[in-house]
Amino acid sequence: MSNRPQRIQLSGQHVKIVPVDVAAHASALFAGSRDTELWRYLFNGPYSDEAEFREWLSGRATSEDPLFFTILDAGAPAGYCSLMRIEPAHGVIEIGNILYLPRLQRTAGATEAMYLMARYVFDELGYRRYEWKCDSLNAPSRRTALRLGFTFEGVFRQHMIVKGKNRDTAWYSMLDTEWPERKQRFEAWLDAGNFDAEGKQKTALATTP
Repeated sequence: MSNRPQRIQLSGQHVKIVPVDVAAHASALFAGSRDTELWRYLFNGPYSDEAEFREWLSGRATSEDPLFFTILDAGAPAGYCSLMRIEPAHGVIEIGNILYLPRLQRTAGATEAMYLMARYVFDELGYRRYEWKCDSLNAPSRRTALRLGFTFEGVFRQHMIVKGKNRDTAWYSMLDTEWPERKQRFEAWLDAGNFDAEGKQKTALATTP
């Protein structure tokens, strides 16, 4: 049996992942997520005002499943994510509810955040299956899943209704037997030597030896 995730802090070179703190994080997260396109494929949002968003975030701060974390970039809230559908008896867990503010998107910190979560799931909690699911129409999320090393398993047709519309769900997974190789790729990509003076990658994650 795997261990249940806890409200802990995970630290990397670029970002920190911390438990949701409504008082400290809500205003910045709301201000940075006013673009309605950010919410297109999420279960919730967009929000009409900060009070409405703060109320929703308050519920997430106390939830055990999904278990929410804020992603800090240079100390400032830059997004959030959660561990969800937590099944310790089967060693299965999912990463989901991922929202990256524009300041975090397409940065080394964005990739590092997913590395830190995967490392926590496999190395510290001992899970055997790590899942990624998204709307089958969400092409960016599907590309990201493959880039991060998840394997596509198929599409569950009419899997759920989200915001009043049918959703077919694309399923991806990463296994504990695959993690050592994926971890090596992450760490090689995140190494400072893989970036030039302007911060641009020299080798893409998907092709890093």
